[in-house]
Amino acid sequence: MASADKKPTAIVVGAGVGGIATAARLSKAGYSVTVLEKNSFTGGRCSLINHSGYRFDQGPSLLLLPKLFQETFHDLSTSLEAEDVRLLKCDPNYNMWFGDGESFELSSDTSVMKREIEKWEGKDGFERYLAWLAEAHRHYEISVREVLHKNFTSVFNLLRPSFLRHLVALHPFESIYSRAAKYFWTERLRRVFTFGSMYMGMSPFDAPGTYSLLQYTELAEGIWYPVGGFHAVVAALVRICERSGVNIRLDTAVSSVLTSPTGKQVTGVQLSTGEQLSADLVVINADLVYAYNNLFPNSATSYAKTLQKRDGSCSSISFYWSVSQTIPELKTHNIFLADEYRESFDSIFDRQGIPDDPSFYVNVPSRVDSTAAPEGKDAIVVLVPVGHLLNSATSNTEKATSGPGLLPEQDWDSIVSSARKTIISTIEARTGCAPLEPLIIHEELNTPTSWESTFNLDKGSILGLSHSFFNVLAFRPKTKHPSISGVYFVGASTHPGTGVPIVLAGAKITTEQILHDRGIPIPWENQDSRIRDHGVKQGKGTSPLDVLKSREGAVFLSDVGILAMAALVLVLVLAYVNSGLSVTWDWEGKKGWGTGRI
Repeated sequence: MASADKKPTAIVVGAGVGGIATAARLSKAGYSVTVLEKNSFTGGRCSLINHSGYRFDQGPSLLLLPKLFQETFHDLSTSLEAEDVRLLKCDPNYNMWFGDGESFELSSDTSVMKREIEKWEGKDGFERYLAWLAEAHRHYEISVREVLHKNFTSVFNLLRPSFLRHLVALHPFESIYSRAAKYFWTERLRRVFTFGSMYMGMSPFDAPGTYSLLQYTELAEGIWYPVGGFHAVVAALVRICERSGVNIRLDTAVSSVLTSPTGKQVTGVQLSTGEQLSADLVVINADLVYAYNNLFPNSATSYAKTLQKRDGSCSSISFYWSVSQTIPELKTHNIFLADEYRESFDSIFDRQGIPDDPSFYVNVPSRVDSTAAPEGKDAIVVLVPVGHLLNSATSNTEKATSGPGLLPEQDWDSIVSSARKTIISTIEARTGCAPLEPLIIHEELNTPTSWESTFNLDKGSILGLSHSFFNVLAFRPKTKHPSISGVYFVGASTHPGTGVPIVLAGAKITTEQILHDRGIPIPWENQDSRIRDHGVKQGKGTSPLDVLKSREGAVFLSDVGILAMAALVLVLVLAYVNSGLSVTWDWEGKKGWGTGRI
């Protein structure tokens, strides 16, 4: 351990967004930090591909949950703006393209959503949409507060009253599709409001209903894109690290984590070159399943094998096309949904295959950011979800599978060629754009095998482990190694889960766990929030205009009066009906009560 007059030391294995954010936080807390990255670039999947003036986001291309990004930079005593990260709002959010020639425009503009929904489900449909939005809002707010900002170190954390009382409201035991079907009565809109489960690498027929929060944040907070590509966020975090003295070593692969003779205390890491580096703690940002099966002593433990048998997320075939002219029919974000919607997902997630008629995503970064392509041309990214590989090519242990999967030795050239033809013909047929193939002047490619080899992703699962109920919260691999003291994890396959904003939240959770374990003050713990989303603080000095009142007294009394009057009328009517009396009219001008006769 570090002496009193020497900074404690930390090594972060992997320079993905989670590793870089954790390094920045540890440095702020007083650690001397070294980041080790096997590749020649930072960001992991959140990195760029450049070719002759064209720029592509290799992985993420939508910035969601912007408050989590703002929170990260604020905790580090800076801001996105101060770090020259400029966000552009994507409008519309998406164009959804259907096989029958129809399209649907998803937008954070309520008037657009009203128009689009009423086109298919009428006035009542829009009212049901608002009810769905209210439910998704609860999913979002509860999850951000109770999941993304809290650790789940044991199953007993599931019994926290603040979490348990909201469990039913999160609908974790119903699928996104079944919840959507309650509010949307046409198959078209059920598809529009469930495709987002692909962000979690899951089928909408399996993903817990809670994850409607993802489409909620798109509709309520918008979709954003950083100028210069998504890696601009990582680059800003790298600059923060460098200013605080973090040493980032690229092209530096780690071969193993070193421990004390007893195997219970971490002492550092060994590089693939044989060099050994000492540290008080090691944070693993490499793929968690890969790390357990390759980096630790006695990697062939039952737990490491069990992790390989867990359900993984999907993989993808991703095309990166340099196009010789603009394709105006395509917006920034486009979704092409398979006609056989459920079958396309079952093919991927149940059989881990490649659907004949896939649903896929097309991103045109040059539509929102002109720096992504030369003037008058487009950069296009196509992501086709496919099943993951049958087993891992990177594991040092006996091959363990989680069920069906793609064989690495398949004829990928033939598979890619077939997928390319399907994608191009679908885009042309549904959008009416010019023939695409003659316009593609250069292509880059990722397949399940390249995702695995480049980023050590177990079985090529691009989003880590699945997010089914028994793969999240206390059931997800922990942020702390169960038997080696001083080893922690951050990234897609540990708590709280996958996706750049979620991993940023995870970096905060992991760092705070480290500091708590070592009795080190958390630098940002008592820092005022820059984000005003908790309402005006109530107290003696609160302006009369801002004092919260559940309802005005007059309104409350009025409602009570109406209820009392209604009750009185009901009592009188019932008394009259049961009395056998009848009202008669005295033609001489006098009213009176009769005796049962009219």
